[in-house]
Amino acid sequence: MTPTSPDHPIPMSPAVLSRLLGGSVLVLMIFTLARAAGLFGELSDTVLVVLALVVTGVALRVGMTRAQLGLGRDAIGSGVRFGLAASALVLVVVVIGACIPATSSFMDDARVHVGVGGLARELLLSILIGTVLPEELLFRGVILGSAMERWGRWRGVAASSALFSLWHIAPTLATSGGNAELSTATTTALGRLGLVAAAMASTFVAGVVFAWLRVRSRSLVAPILAHLATNGVAFTVAWFVAG
Repeated sequence: MTPTSPDHPIPMSPAVLSRLLGGSVLVLMIFTLARAAGLFGELSDTVLVVLALVVTGVALRVGMTRAQLGLGRDAIGSGVRFGLAASALVLVVVVIGACIPATSSFMDDARVHVGVGGLARELLLSILIGTVLPEELLFRGVILGSAMERWGRWRGVAASSALFSLWHIAPTLATSGGNAELSTATTTALGRLGLVAAAMASTFVAGVVFAWLRVRSRSLVAPILAHLATNGVAFTVAWFVAG
């Protein structure tokens, strides 16, 4: 028997991969419904982190390797390089967007009206720990890793990105009221439908980019850095603009 290793893992059966994928999606659906119902209150980020760790642990338990989940130590350097390059590109795009009147108005968000301490808490707790890390473990780790094993690379990328897109529908509707530009645009059903469609399209593209970084670098570090830059840089620039 060939020993399991990051380079030569024992192939998992389609049935096990399907159960892992289905179970992961089911967990996310239940969490989304419970969060929308307000069952978690202010603990929703904490619950999501715990769920991400549990699902990742289950994936390892049923036969996924660290390398298949993007957690291999040998790829960390590659992940850092790709992640920093992507982060630099995000910084350029966000700064340009802040300088253009047509797009800078979208940065007028009530959430950025906080002090320096509030900014630090938002970046570290809400964005990095409460959003980026659990989402990357789930979508670019377990879901992408198992989907690629089950259906191949690009079908796996498409599936994980589609789920990532659907995942963002509820948060988009929940937070649009705090954004002056979006709250004005979503006063009608058609406006809300347009917002959801735009959010789904943009997060699908983001999911594809994050997945490509994960595949190309072989490490979750790359999409983690890019995801952190996407959310964190945008929030920080909006904070400076508001100040």
